[in-house]
Amino acid sequence: MKTFVRIRDLSVKFRIYRNPNPSLKDLAVNRFLGKKQRDQYTEFFAVNRMTLNIESGDRLGIIGMNGAGKSTLLKTIAGIYSPHEGSVSMNGRITPLMELGAGFDAEQTGWDNIFLNGALLGFSPAEVEKKKQAIAEFSELGEFLDLPVKYYSSGMYGRLAFSIATMMEPEILLIDEVFATGDAHFVEKSSQRILQLVELSQIVIIVSHSLEQIKKLCNRVIVMDKGIILKDASPQEALDFYTENIIHAQHS
Repeated sequence: MKTFVRIRDLSVKFRIYRNPNPSLKDLAVNRFLGKKQRDQYTEFFAVNRMTLNIESGDRLGIIGMNGAGKSTLLKTIAGIYSPHEGSVSMNGRITPLMELGAGFDAEQTGWDNIFLNGALLGFSPAEVEKKKQAIAEFSELGEFLDLPVKYYSSGMYGRLAFSIATMMEPEILLIDEVFATGDAHFVEKSSQRILQLVELSQIVIIVSHSLEQIKKLCNRVIVMDKGIILKDASPQEALDFYTENIIHAQHS
């Protein structure tokens, strides 16, 4: 069955609180003056009425300045954020390479977290069982897998998280600035693994500030600003537009 991602009139809204931790005095004064709680925040659309079709074979790069809505869009596709309006529908299993290790249980061993993280990624215990030795070997953690991950260094933590997330066969691969973790040897190995996953995946969606990586890996690029798509084109055309209309505008 054909793999696709369909985004229809998608809006994702957040609130910015002026005073996220009001004191008792603030609450009393606001009540006395008749101010309601809704006056204590402003709302903004991180993604604003976006419609986008992503088809099998697309290697889609998403670029834009900080705050453009790139990661919000990716996390909404991944199901981390819920739409305020509109919808995201898809056909195909998602493998998200973002916030690696976010679902780890610090009290459990590395082996236990392989199964836990695998379940969070949507894989059955039987599927993880078949992959666990390959995950362990790629991570190069050896006997440390018998220890609770709370004793891991940040590099070890990243190695295990990356090894789990990239050991499964993706259909729809989501990447958010995950191109390096650990020492130089593991960074090189990780980079090669990502290139392999890009080749294997039917759809790839990449958020990155590295325009060289976007140009190298993608066959289509969208430029985002303030939650909307300004350009949807070939990599070179989109990168030229971004450089001329966004980057130069920021520094002029």
